[in-house]
Amino acid sequence: MSNKDLLARYWSTLYPNDNQERLVAFTTWLEGLSQENAKEASDWYKQAVVYSLYVDLYNRDFSGLTDKLDYLQGLGVTCLWLLPILDSPMRDAGFDISNYTLIRHDLLGLEPGFPAEKQEVVFGRFLKEAHKHGMRVIFDIALNHTSDEHPWFVEAKQSEDNPFRDYYIWSKDTSRYGDARLLFKGMEDSNWEQCSDWHYFHRFFNFQPDLNYRNPEVLLAMCKSLLYWQSLGVDGFRADAIPYLWKEDGTDCENLPNTHIVVKFFRAVLDLVKPGTILLAEACQKPEKLVKYLGSGDECHAAYHFPLMPQMYKALAMQQASPVMDTLNPDFAPPIPESAQWFTFLRCHDELSLELVYTTEADRKYIHENYCLEPDWNFRLGEGISARLANLMQFDDRKICLAYSMMLSLPGTPVIYYGDEFGKENDQQYYQEMIRLTGKNDTRFLVRGKIDWKKREAQLADPTSFQSKVFCRLQQLLTTRHKHPAFGHGALKFLSVETTDGRPAAEVLAYLRTVDNDQLLIVQNLSEAALEIRLPCQHEPLTDLFTGNKLQAATLSLDPLSYHWFSCKQ
Repeated sequence: MSNKDLLARYWSTLYPNDNQERLVAFTTWLEGLSQENAKEASDWYKQAVVYSLYVDLYNRDFSGLTDKLDYLQGLGVTCLWLLPILDSPMRDAGFDISNYTLIRHDLLGLEPGFPAEKQEVVFGRFLKEAHKHGMRVIFDIALNHTSDEHPWFVEAKQSEDNPFRDYYIWSKDTSRYGDARLLFKGMEDSNWEQCSDWHYFHRFFNFQPDLNYRNPEVLLAMCKSLLYWQSLGVDGFRADAIPYLWKEDGTDCENLPNTHIVVKFFRAVLDLVKPGTILLAEACQKPEKLVKYLGSGDECHAAYHFPLMPQMYKALAMQQASPVMDTLNPDFAPPIPESAQWFTFLRCHDELSLELVYTTEADRKYIHENYCLEPDWNFRLGEGISARLANLMQFDDRKICLAYSMMLSLPGTPVIYYGDEFGKENDQQYYQEMIRLTGKNDTRFLVRGKIDWKKREAQLADPTSFQSKVFCRLQQLLTTRHKHPAFGHGALKFLSVETTDGRPAAEVLAYLRTVDNDQLLIVQNLSEAALEIRLPCQHEPLTDLFTGNKLQAATLSLDPLSYHWFSCKQ
């Protein structure tokens, strides 16, 4: 079925009483868009190494980011994920968008009120340089809600008969949608906010009113926003907060069938104009619900593996492989379409999430007790930890690099959070500054903050520094990963390991990654004790991927908190 036919089917499901005149006009317009530069659909995202950053905090603006492209290329980055860049009052780090087709003027190095064509010149120059450096570019877009300063909402507040009123959800009955959970415990008291004699619905902060996708004009307007950026050369979008798009009375307003239809509509629109533009699902949900955002290859191209992330921390704390093995067991995590991919991560711009939608109470409590080392790190009353990777690992470069080894060798596309490549620490000064500016005690600001490049470059130039050790080992891991398609495309097979005296080595996480003729053996000692193990596979000889040395022995000595990557002769 063609994308045009799919759009008609999805539209009929969402808006059965609409006469489709709007859809016909929209699809006619879509077909008229230039196809000359359309790329063939590809799975480039499966072999990518993603680097996530705030442009202003990273290096001032797009000009400053362009100056760092050589550095990022040298690290091994092949895709940039730009955290919110669109116009915003910045009360929620840019996730409160006030204009979907305008980049914040400070990021462009322009004065407020700049001509629209200036944006396309400056941003286009950056995109061209990024692509020249072999990097795709994706960015965040909040599809569920806007800022309360967005012109749509400013208009909607004016009167009940305003044309934009129905872009949002209004009620005088605040018990409506009573089963919708409160996402920001400790920061918001309700999902409703009073405005004159009415209340508007919001799932996040009260200054982020939810959009009303029951209004077809909202869906079309959001599609046009995505298409604008696609036309400039953006390679994909991280779809923020998509489980909450569609609301229905008598439900919890999460993961509803029509939410998936909306996502399919977005996908079909992007595919019709330029295949290969990816949609990345941001959905903190149980595994069986999370995989549904990949559909049958017709929704998002990829999704963040929220269930795996906390289990890697648990495995390191327990010094046991089972948390990771259990999480990637097909009985726990359903299979995904062949064309789809998980995005894996250790840290991000948000808290280390321990939401009970995908962890148990026992897991949440254990991880929180072992990693929430300061009162300031507590987020959402125990449902998360606001701390950088280096702080969580107590600046132990062995643990940090072992965690990177897991993330980079397990199935999925790895995401590195800016500054974590050299062990950036929590930023107390930035945290306090943002409390003053926003009026919100949001501990996630601890994990943000600016990079002092003069200071960092001096640290990286010293081979004995903590920062240099982390950077160089991560760079080695990434260089090695790029040489082997098995990491991005290969099947996973966990292996049982024994010590040389016959004891099951539960503290060793070992597995094979295989695709075509590329087979790799990964062996990782999660314990703080040295081990001597029997090699868990019979392939000889093994070639150490880091040194090139051949291993003929049937045993292997493992240092504490160490990792080994081997190529197996097939």
